[in-house]
Amino acid sequence: MLQIKQFRKFYHHRLVLSVSDFSIGPGIYWVKGANGSGKSTLLRSIAGILHFEGDILLHNKLMLKKHTRAYRSEVNFAEAEPVFPPYLSGQEMIALFASAKNAAATQAEQYIDSMQMQTYIKDPLNTYSSGMLKKLSLVLAFIGKPSLVLLDEPLITMDGPSLRVLYSWIRESREQGVSFLLSSHQSPEEQALPMTASLLVEAQTLKLETP
Repeated sequence: MLQIKQFRKFYHHRLVLSVSDFSIGPGIYWVKGANGSGKSTLLRSIAGILHFEGDILLHNKLMLKKHTRAYRSEVNFAEAEPVFPPYLSGQEMIALFASAKNAAATQAEQYIDSMQMQTYIKDPLNTYSSGMLKKLSLVLAFIGKPSLVLLDEPLITMDGPSLRVLYSWIRESREQGVSFLLSSHQSPEEQALPMTASLLVEAQTLKLETP
């Protein structure tokens, strides 16, 4: 499903992550690692946000650097600490993402309802709390028809009921063939999410760990 080839990422000429050849199949994966190990760098690179050496291949046919538009249409990403234009509303952000992903804006309604965001979704984003922004970023990650969803620290600033809703989104999407990479310091609830394996980021490398 996803293959990383001859990947190297530098910050200020310092190598922070190197992956020679790594591949995973469809499923739900927990990306583990200490602070500064490169978890966010890995996810942001797979999302096509960061420049890096090498390439990333999706479905054995879509190369991030060669088929950028088609690749990004199938990969969605939620930041650990999302930042949005403060003058827009949540509803306007959803409309923008829906347009970019060729999706109906109404697709987000079920997510808004289940996260109980109806009372503030039309308010300016500069009035949102960190938890409200987190919920919005997660809604955006499910818009369109992604085959891969990247969630960087999705468990932070989320209360118990909201986490259970998120877990239900992931399970339902997985049943429809969507795969997930979740970076988290916390261990996702094993009974709530059927984990395929863990990806361990350490010492500038990436390893696969089976459950």
